[in-house]
Amino acid sequence: MRPLHGVWPALLTPFTPDGRVNESVLRDLVEYLLEKRVDGFYVCGTTGEGIFMPVDDRRRVAEIVLDQVKDRVPVIVHVGSIAVGDAVTLARHAQEVGAAAVSSIIPPLYRDAASVYAYFSKVAEAVPDLPFLGYIFGGPTDAVPLMRELMRIPNLAGTKYTGPNMHEFRQIVTLRDRDWTVFSGMDEQCLFAAMMGSTGNIGSTLNFMPGVYREIRKCCEAGDLKQGLALQIKANEVTSVLHAFGFPGALREVMRMLGFECGEPRLPNLPLSESKRDELRSRLEDTDFWELVAMGDSSPG
Repeated sequence: MRPLHGVWPALLTPFTPDGRVNESVLRDLVEYLLEKRVDGFYVCGTTGEGIFMPVDDRRRVAEIVLDQVKDRVPVIVHVGSIAVGDAVTLARHAQEVGAAAVSSIIPPLYRDAASVYAYFSKVAEAVPDLPFLGYIFGGPTDAVPLMRELMRIPNLAGTKYTGPNMHEFRQIVTLRDRDWTVFSGMDEQCLFAAMMGSTGNIGSTLNFMPGVYREIRKCCEAGDLKQGLALQIKANEVTSVLHAFGFPGALREVMRMLGFECGEPRLPNLPLSESKRDELRSRLEDTDFWELVAMGDSSPG
């Protein structure tokens, strides 16, 4: 397959007040981001809280997103689960509804490389004709040796690497010289991962400011690293505010500011308290938040 590329939101999953998937808001959010010219969607990942959702809800999210996208951009469905049987079920369903690829975190409690490999193998072999991307985010072993081991999986197409170690990242990029997708998953490192050869970036803050990451990647490609760094710093100032307030709850408040009522996060994530909402908004006003949100609103050029 051709490598996947560009800017991809790690799509937030909107919920109703009683905890169901909010289909209408999810469709509106997908359409909003398509208008921002995102290059794809990563569904039910960490930001989408897939691992905290029942299998039926995860299947429904995938169905809604694929139906709304209508083949305009590729969609990767995250299928990771502690129970490998659930992951296999989700992977097969993703293939049925038209996903471009499936992906999985290293599940909690998988404590050694052998068990991680066995898990990823079972998930990938359930959909042998669909590209599989490991999601490297912590785990029991160094990322590079683990990726070398995973390369024995026939349909391994690359990885989503979420971490700050750009030396490690570069080693993963160079494991293959073609047909290899390596997404950076840490928004704060977008520029530096692009410098190290990332094919794209997947991130949480791309739910509301994907345009700045497109510009950062453009700056890198054009060799304008000074401007790329200036934009990265601006984006990181916004991201830092969200982290200061508890990222999952703060992200949902930010989406509320943009007109998307996404409900509250799933446990173990906690909502932002009412008393902190005005403070969050005030802190964001001290950054270039609205400027960054507006980037990408213009027509393609």
